[in-house]
Amino acid sequence: MSDPLSPIRLGVLVSGGGTTMLNFLEKIEAGELDAEISLVIASREDCRGIERAKAAGLRCEVVSRKDFDSVATFSERIFALCREANVDLVTLAGFLFLVQVPDDFRHRVMNIHPSLIPAFCGKGFYGHHVHEAVLERGAKISGCTVHFADNEYDHGPIIVQRAVPVEDDDTPDRLAARVFEAECEAFPEAIRRFATGRLTVDGNRAVLT
Repeated sequence: MSDPLSPIRLGVLVSGGGTTMLNFLEKIEAGELDAEISLVIASREDCRGIERAKAAGLRCEVVSRKDFDSVATFSERIFALCREANVDLVTLAGFLFLVQVPDDFRHRVMNIHPSLIPAFCGKGFYGHHVHEAVLERGAKISGCTVHFADNEYDHGPIIVQRAVPVEDDDTPDRLAARVFEAECEAFPEAIRRFATGRLTVDGNRAVLT
């Protein structure tokens, strides 16, 4: 990892609009996150996140899952690019594909999920599918979870969670907007904890020592 006194170097993986990436940029600009985005990797050429990354002057690469014959080779390409860019921390910012985390990036890959894990998570639970499931189940609270990614969907030690209420008249869109507000605070907070160099993993628990 880079010098603790230097900005942490982020790799940001996107599959959609790049709104989480934009949040990082806003927090950095406001002096609320001592970081720089060294690399953006998009899972497809037509996602809006690429346009937004380039508009911000960021290096952007496309690594499409369909171009690789396995999760392993797909992941190898992603992490080779991250090494080349000297990335300290990889952030899965709305990235919809499973990756295999290599040993040198263990506990250096974070994912954000729009529910309170272990509820409403795992394969198939992403985006509005999560919020629709929350409302269908009649849950009274939802929220978001930032966790270290391992080689399973929405698994790995939890770093930060933020809860939001579920209102009786909520729609998936309204709930999604409320959860995203929580995400905009939770993900930068998790990055700040990592940047201290004091975020350790004890079993399945992420602990700030």
